[in-house]
Amino acid sequence: MPKPTTPAQSASGGPSGATGPARSRRPVRVLARSYLALTKPRIIEQLLITTVPVMLLAERGLPSPWLILATLVGGTFAAGSANTFNCYIDRDIDQVMARTRQRPLVRASVTPAEALRFGILLGVAATLLFGFAVNWPSALLADGAIMFYVFVYTLGLKRRSPSNIVIGGAAGCFPVLIGWSAVTGTVGWPAVLLFAVIFFWTPPHFWALAIKYRDDYAAAGIPMLPVVASPAVVTRRILGYSYAMVAASLLLVPVADTGWLYLVVAVLLGGWFLAEAHRLGRSVRRGGEIRPMRLFHMSITYLTLLFVAVALAAVI
Repeated sequence: MPKPTTPAQSASGGPSGATGPARSRRPVRVLARSYLALTKPRIIEQLLITTVPVMLLAERGLPSPWLILATLVGGTFAAGSANTFNCYIDRDIDQVMARTRQRPLVRASVTPAEALRFGILLGVAATLLFGFAVNWPSALLADGAIMFYVFVYTLGLKRRSPSNIVIGGAAGCFPVLIGWSAVTGTVGWPAVLLFAVIFFWTPPHFWALAIKYRDDYAAAGIPMLPVVASPAVVTRRILGYSYAMVAASLLLVPVADTGWLYLVVAVLLGGWFLAEAHRLGRSVRRGGEIRPMRLFHMSITYLTLLFVAVALAAVI
């Protein structure tokens, strides 16, 4: 009896990734959408939101538009490369999770070999663009972000440790270092503090999502904290990281001399975030309806508005 194949194997003509006549007839529009989806553009958008304000803060004004453009394009290529490698490596568990079943490798709209080549191409393009159009320290940071996301998070921690998103989430903090380095050629303390803000922000953000999709992660064998710990433990951890995040955001005031406007915004946003984190914890303790996606969605708003305040502090 022939051995059943996975969707990815069927699409590629089998485990070897061979292609057939049907593969060559894919509409260009469908193929383009599939390659774009591999890069996870919504995540890239969030990363880029943090890059430009840091560049403004490093410059204490508006850097060269060409420098901003090169940094954003290079950052897009680097993040897209890392995300494409992630899709390639996780294509087996993406079939299991409901929220990832529409990804291109699961739907077989691209083959694993094509995805791997695309990820390599984006990584090389990011390195060359940063190196020749920005500076080589930024290129090295971009390469470090890709390697950290692929080897430390995706291959090393994601399927093995509940601390996967805590440590592995550091990959998503690199854009602030890259933005600062693009302007100055170095990494300054304000960039390190903003790195810390995103680092502490990541666990509450993703754990809220993981509470919602706990069964998905459990079915895929991914030990996200909400899978291996009680809701009470998860919400206590969320609260702890939330306080650390707010503290780091306020410490930026004396270190980067961000002024009163940023201080007011950081205090108000931090209070809002902590109130929502406490609300989630109370819901768990009382055994009431848990609505983790409220924290997830507001965490995106929090980070966006905080970095808008950083940008305003740099130019006002």
